[in-house]
Amino acid sequence: MGGIPVTGNRALVVAADAVVLDEVLRLAAVANCETECVPDLFAARARWKEAPLVLVDEAAVTEDDPVELPRRKGVLVVCKGPPEPGTWQRAFAVGAQQVHSLPDDETAVLKAFAEIVDGPARPGGRVLAVLGGRGGAGASVFAAGVATVAARAGEHPLLIDCDPLGGGLDLLLGAENHGQSRWSDLRVDSGRVLLSALDEALPRRECGAGWFSWLSADGSRPSGDAIAGVVESARRAGRLVVCDLPRHLGDGSAEAAARADLAVVVVPLEHRACSAAKHVVALLRSAGADTRIVAQGPAHTGPTATEAATRIGAPLLAEYRRESRLTRSLARGTYPPPRRRSPLHSAAVAALTALPRQEPTP
Repeated sequence: MGGIPVTGNRALVVAADAVVLDEVLRLAAVANCETECVPDLFAARARWKEAPLVLVDEAAVTEDDPVELPRRKGVLVVCKGPPEPGTWQRAFAVGAQQVHSLPDDETAVLKAFAEIVDGPARPGGRVLAVLGGRGGAGASVFAAGVATVAARAGEHPLLIDCDPLGGGLDLLLGAENHGQSRWSDLRVDSGRVLLSALDEALPRRECGAGWFSWLSADGSRPSGDAIAGVVESARRAGRLVVCDLPRHLGDGSAEAAARADLAVVVVPLEHRACSAAKHVVALLRSAGADTRIVAQGPAHTGPTATEAATRIGAPLLAEYRRESRLTRSLARGTYPPPRRRSPLHSAAVAALTALPRQEPTP
């Protein structure tokens, strides 16, 4: 993913050790963070107070002639390998809050760079996990429906496919040849994702006042770090994330489930589907997810929606009827967005309403 704009806020890197400098600049490049480099603390005085982040290498803080610098937040000391005796004391003397050893603490340094580019955390970020109570229950259709309804209301949801064995969101949305990025194209370094780069790389669909983008699995198995990085970057930006998860939670999809503010299980009103959904709900609860049931009718010979929720042991969130128009369109390879006031639209609104609004996490 290239050609990504960066912010004008440049991190200040104070490095006397060329090896540490190379490592720090490599991490800054991964985060698309601009830097200004100076060789010692004396040269750093001009930008010490105004730089959004200051990284000082071990060689600079252990110089014999200390430089008087004002106290400030956002100062990190980095070193190659374990710090030398006395490094912590001298680091705190220049106001550093942390000492990070490379390569073990790459994630922490990368996070510090990425937060400059991402900007401050925004309110409104939340994560919805959607699973089927059985195979072919319509979870992907429901997840796409939620993203569509949220986009119509002016949001910019991110719909992510975490099921490597599913048909893929590209096929569902009738966009197999979009030419944009999929999971197999995505490089996630140390669990961090630059959301602006992701937005530029993913396919997008306009819906009313907003749009939604999606990330399709295309048969690949995204790692737990990759899924966590995408989900948390979008949440921190105040975005809605809709995760289409497989029923058998693997390492990657379990990361999404653990981060979900709400998980909904789409359950056809059939006796066997209820039995299968009970196991899915147990897996979600073991991941700590608040889980509700979305019942899909009609119930010709099976249980009612209330009976199904009772049997499964999870609260009923909504019920909707399968639409023949939607079934026919999907069979032709086209995705018709749910009509306003349709049963699917109403169920999607119920899921969005049930999602708790989260305060930003610094």
